[in-house]
Amino acid sequence: MSDIDNGASGLGWFLAGLGLGALVGVLYAPKSGRETREELLASAMDAKERAGEYAQEGRERVSQMTEQGKQQVNEYVDRGKEYYERGRTQWSEYVEKGKGLVQDQQSKVAAAIDAGKQAYVSSTEEPSSSS
Repeated sequence: MSDIDNGASGLGWFLAGLGLGALVGVLYAPKSGRETREELLASAMDAKERAGEYAQEGRERVSQMTEQGKQQVNEYVDRGKEYYERGRTQWSEYVEKGKGLVQDQQSKVAAAIDAGKQAYVSSTEEPSSSS
């Protein structure tokens, strides 16, 4: 942004210097009025062309910077999407592992309950068989 400000400020100083130079040239010119006017007109046209060139360079610079900004934003968006997908994948893996652990624990608890039932049944059957 400061480059653009410096360019605009520099253009202003350039035009001011051009005007001052033209004034000094008119005062000290050994040429006729007609020649001086033609020379001033040529200088003014030259200054106009330079100002147009500077303006075009400024537009191109702004366009270039805008394009670079868009590219950076797109890169950040893509990187954000990548991180989101990676996190989502990891979360899914953790959920699946958690489900597997819960199923394992359920199986162990069910096996322990069955073993307890069998132990109960076998302990209650033995005394009644011996009577």
